[in-house]
Amino acid sequence: MMTDEQGYVLIVDDIPDILKLLDATLKFKGYRVVTARNGEEALEVIQQERPALIIADILMPKMDGFSLLHRIRLDPEIRELPVIFLSATYVAEEDKEFAHAIGVTRFVEKPVDWEKFLPIISDILKNGAPVSPTMLNEVEFYKRYRQRLEMKLKQKVSQIARDEHLVKTLPDIQKPAFESTLQHAIRERDEIQLILDKVRNRLDKLANSE
Repeated sequence: MMTDEQGYVLIVDDIPDILKLLDATLKFKGYRVVTARNGEEALEVIQQERPALIIADILMPKMDGFSLLHRIRLDPEIRELPVIFLSATYVAEEDKEFAHAIGVTRFVEKPVDWEKFLPIISDILKNGAPVSPTMLNEVEFYKRYRQRLEMKLKQKVSQIARDEHLVKTLPDIQKPAFESTLQHAIRERDEIQLILDKVRNRLDKLANSE
């Protein structure tokens, strides 16, 4: 059982069903849990009370997991906080390498294997986790961040084009479920594009300030 003195687990995810599942499961296991829907909300929560562990999705609106982790590692007051990434979108080796380069504690792919995931949480809360200081300066961070976003956007655009073609060939009874999946992919593409635009603007400002 996790006591108040030990802190709480902060879960950050923009998908309500996943947020509810993580929240309910960890509370059932005795953890005190607080939730946030994106990186901006997470930082507001952290300012109010420091968590013992952060479990965050990567692809989220407003501020995604990469930006959240970068902000945490640059803040001397909270930079030691352990952060676990959960992701179903950013699962390429290059994504994981970037996550570790900016200081993620552990990287876990969705869907969650609870038999493996719960011991990870328990071990981090019990024994802590060493945090390697991020070695990327701001320009390097945003350049590598842009690369990951551009690659993911390209993949999403190709996926959506294939799916849009496929849905036209399906019988009517199968279309609703498939169209729901397609709409989710379109929302993810749009979120990635918005974040990418912000990153490109940030890089332009940094280049102009040199």
